[in-house]
Amino acid sequence: MAISSSTIKGAVSAFALVTGTLPSVAWAADEAIDEIPVDEIITIGTRRKARSAADHTAPIDVIGGSELSQQGDTDIANLLRTAVPSYNVNTQAISDAATLVRPANLRGLSPDSTLVLVNGKRRHRAAVISFLGGGISDGAHGPDVAVIPAIALKSVEVLRDGAASQYGSDAIAGVINFNLRDEAEGLIVEGQWGETYKGDGGHYKVSANLGLPVAIGNGGFLNISGEYSETDATIRSVQRDDASVLIATGNTAIEDPAQIWGQPNVNDNYALFANTVIPFSDAVELYAHGNYAERQVEGGFFFRNPTNRGGVFSNDGGATLLVGDLTADGSGNCPAIVVTDNIPDPAALAAVIADPNCFAFNELFPGGFTPRFGGNLEDRSIVVGSRGVLPVGNGLSYDISYSYGRNKSDFFINNTINASLGPNTPTSFAPGGYRQTDNNFNFDLAYGVPVDLFASDLNIAAGFEVRKETFTIEAGEAASFVIGPLAAPSTAFPAGQGFSSSSNGFGGFTTASAGVNSQRNYAVYLDLEADVTDRLILQGALRYEDFYNTFGGTTNFKVGGLYKLSDSARLRSTYSTGFHAPTAGQANVSNITTAFSGAILVDQGTIPLTSNAGQFIADFIEDNGGTRPELGPEKSRSFTIGLGLNLMKIDVTLDYFRITVENRISISDQQDFVAALRQTATNNNVGFSDTDATSQLLNLLDGAGVLNAADFAGAEDLTSFGFFNNAFDTRTHGLDLVASSYLNLTEDGETNISLALNWTDTKVTSGTLSDGSGTLSFTRERQIEDSLPAWRGNIAITHAHGPWRGLARLNYFGSFFECHLDSVGSDAIGSCDLPINAGSEITADMEIGYQITENFELVVGASNIFDSTPDTNPFAGTAGAQFPVVAPNGFNGGSYYVRVRADF
Repeated sequence: MAISSSTIKGAVSAFALVTGTLPSVAWAADEAIDEIPVDEIITIGTRRKARSAADHTAPIDVIGGSELSQQGDTDIANLLRTAVPSYNVNTQAISDAATLVRPANLRGLSPDSTLVLVNGKRRHRAAVISFLGGGISDGAHGPDVAVIPAIALKSVEVLRDGAASQYGSDAIAGVINFNLRDEAEGLIVEGQWGETYKGDGGHYKVSANLGLPVAIGNGGFLNISGEYSETDATIRSVQRDDASVLIATGNTAIEDPAQIWGQPNVNDNYALFANTVIPFSDAVELYAHGNYAERQVEGGFFFRNPTNRGGVFSNDGGATLLVGDLTADGSGNCPAIVVTDNIPDPAALAAVIADPNCFAFNELFPGGFTPRFGGNLEDRSIVVGSRGVLPVGNGLSYDISYSYGRNKSDFFINNTINASLGPNTPTSFAPGGYRQTDNNFNFDLAYGVPVDLFASDLNIAAGFEVRKETFTIEAGEAASFVIGPLAAPSTAFPAGQGFSSSSNGFGGFTTASAGVNSQRNYAVYLDLEADVTDRLILQGALRYEDFYNTFGGTTNFKVGGLYKLSDSARLRSTYSTGFHAPTAGQANVSNITTAFSGAILVDQGTIPLTSNAGQFIADFIEDNGGTRPELGPEKSRSFTIGLGLNLMKIDVTLDYFRITVENRISISDQQDFVAALRQTATNNNVGFSDTDATSQLLNLLDGAGVLNAADFAGAEDLTSFGFFNNAFDTRTHGLDLVASSYLNLTEDGETNISLALNWTDTKVTSGTLSDGSGTLSFTRERQIEDSLPAWRGNIAITHAHGPWRGLARLNYFGSFFECHLDSVGSDAIGSCDLPINAGSEITADMEIGYQITENFELVVGASNIFDSTPDTNPFAGTAGAQFPVVAPNGFNGGSYYVRVRADF
């Protein structure tokens, strides 16, 4: 079928809007489809063949591989942040497992509300769940895109529209499709080195891409990409106030800084991708792609003050040190060590050190300690399939495929202790790990039915999908979770010594919490699309999906249309419903980490809502007049409307979107387990002491026949915990403006200028403490609404002249809110104790490339060339963070890099 000149121009315009590059295209009205540059053809959002972004009913960004390579970063998530203003990802300095796999947000929604595809096939999830996600990403469970090397990519397509009726669960905010390179020849080798202006954060990478022909079939290819990189940590810390006080008192064992804020170390980062297609005929084409990747990530944790860290150094806020009796019969008669003006009584401490029957952790860590947390990550996948056009009528297209993906994370934590083991504690632990395995089977059909009244065939697509997700918790080594002889439980002897159990900072997964949980679903869909007239395109989709072993079924639909007002103006709009089901991991995971509650460092847990402890709290909430927490799918409604214009040499698109999400899935605010147990004891006339710990309260209630303490295994050390539930509703709306122009500034040079601007506003509409409609704290409410900047944008200019090329780009990051350290206060609505209202930031990037020979190019560049940083943290002394830690552009400041590229 011939393509009109207006269609070609529209496709090129759409490409130029997002890449800043205008490919060379002849404007012949009957240009054959095979001659259209392949970067202009979209593969997502439609089941029709050879469609351009300009002819789609929803906005689609197409980012070419060259644009991704014209940046100094080595992480694909950061590259996308620059290219797509509605895509947000930031540095995760001390964020538990989120430091290992960083959560990213599209259009202001949770990371797992965006579906990720590779070559049009669903990408498996990462094993990591973001327990500490800055409020908006708390509990997110999405894919790990960091395993995809930029050199492996032909293009990236970003569908900014709800698409659950087309692709299934998760496609609420949109869809990101990574298209792998498909050259059958050529070798590209790149080497890059850089570091920050501060002299830290050094990084290097070596990557290569090789295209090979395949002898069998009719002209197939095998394309292989590989990358190895390492990135050093950065330090953007000031000395903590409490550490400064200890230094002033003469404690020479305190590190400076005592706590490190900055990007983590990323070591031994290997990534390998392969993509192959072998055509045998129009009816049979075999294809496959797969990957293997691994890396080690290590970052810091919070400082443990040697005078007041609970469960280790003191249990009374620093009035006295915690001293353990190591005798078998409790006859140690250990002296009390009083702390005066942050100085332990020297004589009493010396007596404890000299007595083999007594022990205080100040002997091992006189300056306190700061754990180092990290993980060894591995990712692998394989997709195999066959597609073609069968000689049935006008041609019946089919695509049948199977995909397997597995991601695992084995955690480690060093420079810490299991305090309940006393002097016999190790200082390095393997607390276990997570595994995520996905299996997908897809069968898709498409057929064009001639309709006399239409300007094109009616494309009818249908198919089904079967998917199984499995989430596994691997138990840690015994020392990482064992309750040692100095622990608090009254069942241990000596009773109630008060030392915390488990590896401090990240408790190991017990054998009771370890296990395998699976979730299965199937789906069927119907998709219709046609050019009703030369000016009007209509699209509709219907999908039924059934999570038959967990959450039941759901039906979703989408309708969309595009109307060509003229050759230079197009109006488009869509309306759709969608859903996101809880993952097997979210429904069953258990985790203990260390975080701030108010300004106090405490152990916090996440447990399944279906567990005995979870149901105990659910009963408690309901019995006290609250709404019983539940966990099920979240549901969405999405509306978009946009206008595309070609104004002489300027191409412009403006799109409005509105997304409402009901019953959003997230980790609840921390529930006060101790307070609930005390209230239960009071209600049942069971006596207790105000100093009784969780385990002691459980034993007292067990003895009175109120509950069975054994049913709460794994929760006996927790003072509070959260769980995944459907807690609140949101409304998100915004605007995306994209413009570009091709300029002839010199006779034989090429200049492109592009602008991308996004405004996004989110409002929590129900489920909050502030309006009495739910239990979501005011802190979480503000984090969800304001932790991402409402305004994001960039303007870029590229110029090429002879062997030289250059890039200059300005980036704008709007103001944002941070509740520093997630410090939820104790007032009735859970206000933030350490609020930061940070201002906007403008950064600039520059890059210059010189083609030394036909095959070699040298590139030098700088990201954030003027070394801009976020506003200074007004609470920097509390935990040592120099800048707000959720800053949308990070807080490392400027960096520079050198890159060499060889192309054969």
